[in-house]
Amino acid sequence: MAVRALRPHADAVSVLIDGVEHPMDEQVDGLWVVALNRPATEPLPDYRLRVHYPADPAHGAADREFVVADPYRFAPTVTEDELALIAAGRHRRLWQVLGARVMTRDTGLGPVSGTAFAVWAPAAKGVVVVGDFEGWEGRFAPMRRLGHSGVWEVFLPGVRAGELYKFRIRGADGGLVDKADPLARAAEPPPATASVVVGDAAFAWSDDEWLGRRAATDPLSEPMSIYEVHLGSWRPGSGYRALAVELADYVEQAGFTHVELLPVAAHPYGGSWGYQVTSYFAPTARWGSPDDFRFLVDSLHRRGIGVLLDWVPAHFPRDAWALARFDGSPTYEHPDPQRGDHPDWGTLVFDYGRREVADFLIASALYWLDEFHVDGLRVDAVASMLYLDYSRAPGQWTPNVHGGLENLEAVAFLRELNDAVHRSHAGVLTIAEESTSWPGVTRDTASGGLGFSLKWNMGWMHDTLGYLARDVADRAFHHHEITFSLMYAFNERFLLPLSHDEVVHEKGTLWTRMSGDADAKARTVRFFLAYQWSHPGKQLLFMGQEFGQTAEWADDRGVDWHELDAGPDAGRHRGIARFVADLNRLCRTHPALYERDVRADGYEWLSAGDSSSPVFGFCRHGTGSTVVCLFSVAPEPFAEYRIGMPAPGRWRIILDSDDERYRDDEKHQDDEKHRPPASGAVIETTAIAWQGRATSIALPLKANASVWLELL
Repeated sequence: MAVRALRPHADAVSVLIDGVEHPMDEQVDGLWVVALNRPATEPLPDYRLRVHYPADPAHGAADREFVVADPYRFAPTVTEDELALIAAGRHRRLWQVLGARVMTRDTGLGPVSGTAFAVWAPAAKGVVVVGDFEGWEGRFAPMRRLGHSGVWEVFLPGVRAGELYKFRIRGADGGLVDKADPLARAAEPPPATASVVVGDAAFAWSDDEWLGRRAATDPLSEPMSIYEVHLGSWRPGSGYRALAVELADYVEQAGFTHVELLPVAAHPYGGSWGYQVTSYFAPTARWGSPDDFRFLVDSLHRRGIGVLLDWVPAHFPRDAWALARFDGSPTYEHPDPQRGDHPDWGTLVFDYGRREVADFLIASALYWLDEFHVDGLRVDAVASMLYLDYSRAPGQWTPNVHGGLENLEAVAFLRELNDAVHRSHAGVLTIAEESTSWPGVTRDTASGGLGFSLKWNMGWMHDTLGYLARDVADRAFHHHEITFSLMYAFNERFLLPLSHDEVVHEKGTLWTRMSGDADAKARTVRFFLAYQWSHPGKQLLFMGQEFGQTAEWADDRGVDWHELDAGPDAGRHRGIARFVADLNRLCRTHPALYERDVRADGYEWLSAGDSSSPVFGFCRHGTGSTVVCLFSVAPEPFAEYRIGMPAPGRWRIILDSDDERYRDDEKHQDDEKHRPPASGAVIETTAIAWQGRATSIALPLKANASVWLELL
């Protein structure tokens, strides 16, 4: 019987068995061997290696001696059952078997602590763990392939949390490349690219009450207004723990129910805003550790604020040290360039039809929900996943097996993703950024839908912004642009977004898109927000737009908070911020404005003249709550405007977008006869039939203004 040990740079190695030391000989460079006078059929008892390293004056190292366990003495840490699930693409908790896992293993000579490494690289010719612990040489820790699963594994005693590592892969193409761990739970801050060994999470969560309430309620019938945030530029220099106070304070004061974070998964290039992910299981280290991110989520939950994450399964970057050609062949990307290359972003598209790849992505989604308690995932660029011809000219795409343009594998993946999320996490949302008319995005998968909770209503956003950006006198000819969304508002379950994409790349901002002077801009911004908050569906607003920031967003600088404190329009910006806070307060306290957001019985159109009328309105219904929302886009105010009401009785004004508290009073003192009643005023219907209604009210309406009334 022979014992072999791989110990490069050692000058003496011996085996300790049953208290007897057996010196080993160096057979090949770094490979030590000893023949034992034991029958080959007799089990070898547990043993240790005594390893001596000579002094290395060049690096200031004295001679050292260690007694360690042999990595190759241990059975694999991945079981046969787990390998079968991985091969079938059905292991939903991949992070529990792949990646780097700190553990202690029992042996006959006592417990041994170390780290188990495992990676899926099916076409690789060989894989070695390299890292701090072996000087990045790649001679110390070759991994062993486990059957035909494509998984390579080794347990390395003594490797601890905090150490850096990669997998050195001899690829199918013969190349040798150091790759970051696809299942790494932490990564170095960029521009460094190594993965980091992470121990079991020791974070003490304190959000049990939040999670219990989340699981017991339907989020679509609850208030939901989302503040979209890029953490790196909200307040530059603030890490996860500082944001746990600063962001939580701000969002709570502004009244938003949720924050949505642009991707926080590790990404090398900050200018991608997080949308080119290289580590699908690791929060970026730019702003702290994984536990620091947990602290942020926990703090927001304790304030009653939900946390949504942007999650990017549509594509990944070509960085040679990451997922691209991971084992020297198309591993995660589709092998057909007409399906695997993304023409818009220069990235690679996942091979959704490969079971292990789909499983990797679904496991990533579940990881953020399980390990970080997030309340939902906004799935980026769904349209690019659904269509084989997305951004491709004729001849640049390959039809599916039926000759169509639908990516059938992506459709199956999205359905499986949504089923897995909703089955395992009650009350958690999945939100599709889907910009086409694909049918059934939010329909149940059992009914042939994709299974998302909500879909971004991009049409509403484009039409509304386009309409309000027009000159006031020109709007009467384009009235359909602002009312068209109400024709299809319940075809899907919609979220109404004004996102980061609308305030970059010379598109302007809410403020700069609006025509007229500063007062007109502020008034129209408030009009837009009143329309967004009252329209059926949930709301999302990107940071800075809650006070009408003037400059476009840039990821390398902060929000222009100074606009609230100084400058000729500071009062107007503060007014917009107060207006948003009031919108959030009203939507929290009036079930009509949230309870049936995605149901047709929660909405009723109020006729206000012909299709080009400058005044329109609708009624929102909820349990014990009825709210009428009126909008005037007329270029001039109405001293008195009559509107048919859905029910007789007393109606109280709860919102007036042109109220004094939202305006710069020093610059504008309007004629009182044209000023709408102050918020809180009560108007009683009269028995004057109007617009097909038995009763009506008459009230002044300002130009570019919205008035909301509740039935008492």
